[in-house]
Amino acid sequence: MSVVEESPLNSAAPADGHLRDRAAELAALHERLRRGPGERATEAQHAKGKLTVRERLALLFDEGTFTEIEELRRHRATGFGLEQRRPHTDGVVTGWGEVDGRTVFAYAHDFRIFGGALGEAHAEKIHKLLDLAESAGRPVVGLCDGAGARIQEGVTALAGYGGIFARNVRNSGVIPQISVILGPCAGGAAYSPALTDFVFMVRGTSQMFITGPDVVQAVTGEVITHDALGGADAHASVSGVAHAAYDDEESCLADVRHLLSLLPSNNRELPPAAPGADPASRRTEALLDLVPADPGRAYDMRAVITEIVDDGEVFEIQESWATNIVCVIARLDGQAVGIVANQPAAFAGVLDIHASEKAARFVQTCDAFNLPLVTLVDVPGFLPGVDQEHGGIIRHGAKLLYAYCNATVPRVQLILRKAYGGAYIVMDSRSIGADVSLAWPGNEIAVMGAEGAAGVVFRREIAAADDPEATRARLVKEYRAELMHPYYAAERGLVDSVIDPAETRSRLIGALTMLRAKHAPLPTRKHGNQPQ
Repeated sequence: MSVVEESPLNSAAPADGHLRDRAAELAALHERLRRGPGERATEAQHAKGKLTVRERLALLFDEGTFTEIEELRRHRATGFGLEQRRPHTDGVVTGWGEVDGRTVFAYAHDFRIFGGALGEAHAEKIHKLLDLAESAGRPVVGLCDGAGARIQEGVTALAGYGGIFARNVRNSGVIPQISVILGPCAGGAAYSPALTDFVFMVRGTSQMFITGPDVVQAVTGEVITHDALGGADAHASVSGVAHAAYDDEESCLADVRHLLSLLPSNNRELPPAAPGADPASRRTEALLDLVPADPGRAYDMRAVITEIVDDGEVFEIQESWATNIVCVIARLDGQAVGIVANQPAAFAGVLDIHASEKAARFVQTCDAFNLPLVTLVDVPGFLPGVDQEHGGIIRHGAKLLYAYCNATVPRVQLILRKAYGGAYIVMDSRSIGADVSLAWPGNEIAVMGAEGAAGVVFRREIAAADDPEATRARLVKEYRAELMHPYYAAERGLVDSVIDPAETRSRLIGALTMLRAKHAPLPTRKHGNQPQ
């Protein structure tokens, strides 16, 4: 006797059956699909602190707007008992809906069915969804809660992942792609999120890794938990894989909605505007007290950013990783912008390997999706050290340089205090293409700090002096007065204007408004060859 799962549509209807009967059967089937594979499976999902697939979709989309496709899809694999288990959806729900009235596509793994593992039919549903999103020019959100490739289907499951990866790459920089990790994401399954624009994770329930703790222990002898190896905090603060980590799925999906409100639907559109009550002319007097005049004193750059942007609201990217640089999306006069800023409160705001990578990726993402770039500069240079040099600070720092040089969106630089050496150039200076460069009256732009510079330029004179320390102090003062006064760069056209900090918001908005229709075509080429 066959134990293949039956549905109302599997049974033959009477020849004289009414279409209303068929419609009733269909409604009953859809209701069963909405309930899922059974109460026990749902209870097990909730016991793990996780929502079901349809509960998640209800949080992501505006109420009543989600349209599901291929909900009746079933796998056709045989062997290992699969022919006796053919649930509808095949473990993934696909479709589209509205987020704040704008169309967004989504696929969501259902861990209650095959542990969310990917097989041929499962993969083909995602392929179709990604193809539809590409054709429609609309964002895609992947709600990932799956155990990787379906082992019983062998190489066809692996090929299914390949099709997803190829589409992720083809749509890169074309439509926003967001991955939300809400459960296990192991092996090949981890590569699709890594290819997307943003990765969100939830503490305690989501993990990403190529090889799990058991394999790590077997191969290396290291003992580690799932969370410590690939949990939300590990990827948000150590590896940099996750762009944000949350305590629960509700707050995570709320922030996914917020991020979507700041992004265009595709690379041919501008981000949606959201005019508010914060006037463009508002003076930022608080900045005069927030930022110390002494270039050696620390302060929190986040406080500067919140004072400048509309209503103090920011969406920070990778907040816990590479904390010496801050990357946020915010609004200025209702227009979404990307802000890159050195963070003097962390490692004095130096650029190192991780900070360079973080900022480069952010600049590239903003450029892809038409978000103007504002760069707030207060940088003492690149971090020196054997570890940094051997770790490739040259090529990693070059990634940030490449990203800025390649960006065609409006670009405004603001120098708050110090900007030394190559780090000044890399932080979107006029020499690499910033459209407008502004500076505060306490700025210091130079090859290095006055003390270090005097020690190099006047080394012999200082060594030969009767009082080396007094001579050093005099020469440092002379060097600063000659080459590091706040108007030196402005006199040479490398800074367009030295501004009152209280006018920062209005001047940034004015520059971006002027640049809104900027058009800067790149040379014809297949693609650039950015630093590795």
